Amino acid sequence: MPRKSDKKIVVIGGGTGVFTALSGLRRYFSDLTAIVTMADDGGSTGVLREEFGILPPGDVRRALVALSGHDNVMLAKLFNYRFAEGKGLSGHSFGNLMLAALERVTGSFPRAIEEAGKMLGVEGRVLPVTLTKTRLHAELENGKVVDGEANIDVPSHDGRLRIARVWLKPFARITPAARAAIMEADAVLIGPGDLYTSIIPNILVRGVPEALKQTKAKKIYVVNLMTKFGETNGFAASDFVRTLGGYLGENVLDTVIANSNVPAPARLKPYVHEGATLVKIDAVRFPKGLRLMRADLLRQRGFLRHDSEKLARVVKKLVE
Repeated sequence: MPRKSDKKIVVIGGGTGVFTALSGLRRYFSDLTAIVTMADDGGSTGVLREEFGILPPGDVRRALVALSGHDNVMLAKLFNYRFAEGKGLSGHSFGNLMLAALERVTGSFPRAIEEAGKMLGVEGRVLPVTLTKTRLHAELENGKVVDGEANIDVPSHDGRLRIARVWLKPFARITPAARAAIMEADAVLIGPGDLYTSIIPNILVRGVPEALKQTKAKKIYVVNLMTKFGETNGFAASDFVRTLGGYLGENVLDTVIANSNVPAPARLKPYVHEGATLVKIDAVRFPKGLRLMRADLLRQRGFLRHDSEKLARVVKKLVE
C-alpha cells in the first residue's frame, strides 16, 4: 500500500464516475471529500423521492461505498445490493432504503449520510451539493423541453438531437459544508461522468462556480471515454471542455485529463450499436492556457470504463 498524501482532494460529480474516482484516490490520499449531485430522479432514487420526499440517495450511496473501510467489505456489498424481485422492493438498493430510513430517524439528510458513513467506516466525507429539492430540465436544439434527469439520461426523445442547455428548477444553493470543502481543497477533480446529468447539475447550483473561481485549488476535469447517444453525440474532448466552460465560466479549469488508449475494435463494437463513439483528443481546439494530460486510463477488461487505479496515479502526479 503506497504512503498516503495528506493533500485535500475534492471530487465533484455523480453516478459511477464518482465511485471510480474515489475507489482509486483512496489508495493515495487520506483527506477525500465527495460532493455529489442532487438532481437524480430515476430508478430506486426516483421512487424514494416521489414516495417519501427524500433527497436523491443513489449517488451518495455510491460515494459512501467507494470510501468504505476495508474491514467493512460485506457491509459495503450489502449497501450496494439491489433487490431483483418482491412487491415494493424490486429495483431498490439496500443502501438507498437505509439512507431513506436514516433520514427519518435522524431528521436530516446530512445526518443520515453521517450515520451511514460511521456504519461503513468511511474514510473521508460525502456531501450533497445542495439540500434543495430540485429537478433537472433540458432544452433540445429544436426547442423541445425534456423534464427530469432520468428522461435526459435515457432519451425518450430523438437521440440525434443535441442538448442546447440545461437548468435546475427550483434554483438550488450550495451547502456551507460543500463550499468550505472546495475553498479548503488542494485539488478539485470534476468527473468522470455523464456531462449533462452527472457533472453539470453540480455546476448549476448557485455558489459552486463562484467557489471554484475563488479557491486556490487545482481544478482538474476528467473527460469521458465515450460519447453518449442523446447527450453528447459526436463530442470530441474539446466539446466537453467548452460545454462545461459555458456553465462554469472561462479560464476556471487548470488541467484536463483525457484517455490516450484506443481500445480494440472488438471492444468498441457493442457501443457503435448504442450510437456511442470513442472521445477523440483534439488538442488544437482546446482553450489556450489549459493543460492537457494524456494518459492510458482504460480498464483492461469488461465494459469500457476508467481504470480507478490509473486515474488515481495521474491525479497524484498532478497534485504533488
